[in-house]
Amino acid sequence: MANACGVDFGTSNSTVGWLRPGASHSAAGSLLALEDGKHTLPSVVFFNADDERVSYGRAALAEYLEGYEGRLMRSLKSLLGTSLIDGQTEVAGRSLPFRALLAQFIGEVKRRAEQQAGRSFDSAVFGRPVFFIDDDAKADRLAEDTLLEVAQSVGFREVGFQYEPIAAAFDYEAQIDREELVLIADIGGGTSDFSLVRLGPERAERLDRRDDILANGGVHIGGTDFDKYLSLATVMPLLGLGSSLRSGAAIPSSYYYNLATWHTINQAYTRKSVTQLADLARDAAEPAKIARLQNLIEDRSGHWLAIQVEGAKIGLSAEQSVRLELERLSPPETLDVTRACFEDAIAQLVDQVGATVNRLFSDAGVAPEAVDTVFFTGGSSGVGLLRERIGALVPGARKVEGDLFGSIGAGLALDARRKFG
Repeated sequence: MANACGVDFGTSNSTVGWLRPGASHSAAGSLLALEDGKHTLPSVVFFNADDERVSYGRAALAEYLEGYEGRLMRSLKSLLGTSLIDGQTEVAGRSLPFRALLAQFIGEVKRRAEQQAGRSFDSAVFGRPVFFIDDDAKADRLAEDTLLEVAQSVGFREVGFQYEPIAAAFDYEAQIDREELVLIADIGGGTSDFSLVRLGPERAERLDRRDDILANGGVHIGGTDFDKYLSLATVMPLLGLGSSLRSGAAIPSSYYYNLATWHTINQAYTRKSVTQLADLARDAAEPAKIARLQNLIEDRSGHWLAIQVEGAKIGLSAEQSVRLELERLSPPETLDVTRACFEDAIAQLVDQVGATVNRLFSDAGVAPEAVDTVFFTGGSSGVGLLRERIGALVPGARKVEGDLFGSIGAGLALDARRKFG
């Protein structure tokens, strides 16, 4: 029985892995149930003003969608490494520092994991993206240091870190019976991370795996970015994106980018933003669209709109077209969104991800033809265009799909046992 757990604090979902006596090393065998028997806890907090309580995960989303008054916070991990982390937000008339918000959520994850395991966890290995912040080593270091401080503040005395794609590699390694050169593709809510690793049953016994890791790479692009660009391409023009003032000047795009980005939606509700928008509305060339935007903000339906767009993105992984019923808009709107439109909206992002994979091979000094297997994990690896682009870079490799939401947590559980016993 392991003394420590592995914590995958994700942009969209979080999991905790722990190697219990007699349990398998698979995601199903090592992940602890965090909400209603499910292994994943959506990384969401809702401050319910009506009932004066705090809810988490699916329950938080359900209360928000049921129409309770309050404040919804999502994509908390995206705050790490940014200037926002030292800021605060208003909740029920009080200021709540974002660091305290992260501690509140991670503390709840710890509490639920301990309740399921029937024991306390003083040690943990946390997953981290290859880069919290692209091309900024200082900000990246700050992000990890912040996560360390938050983890220690909620009771984890010993904290280690592991790259998320390496954790997924450990999970895959427990399933194979021969040595392989594997490209781990972890496409999560906030980042796309890659590792090129030599894996095999004999290598799994080694404590020091540094020589087996040929290269790591990543880019700060993930599922929330796909949501954002799909929203900007389809929904936000209904609210005035791309329209102008009577003078010919463009309506500032910041309102739309804030509403399309999960962790900045609440910025659209500030008194300053609302006042500035009211001034613009008086001179808008298309006042009906700006009025619709104002109504959405007044109703604080930004997260509801983002949830509809996210649902469309997920639907387009399986269907060629989906229909959005936007009944909270004033007037209501029905919008048909095609996969071709989605792929066009994210094409530039997919190009950046493809370039990141090519750099990985260059850094490792390995030809793509040498890769035996691509192991896909992360909820956003289901996006067809992205998976096709990555697969095309290693056409001879076997394509394997792991537990999209559980491989990292399971791998972190293995690493936690190695590090802390």
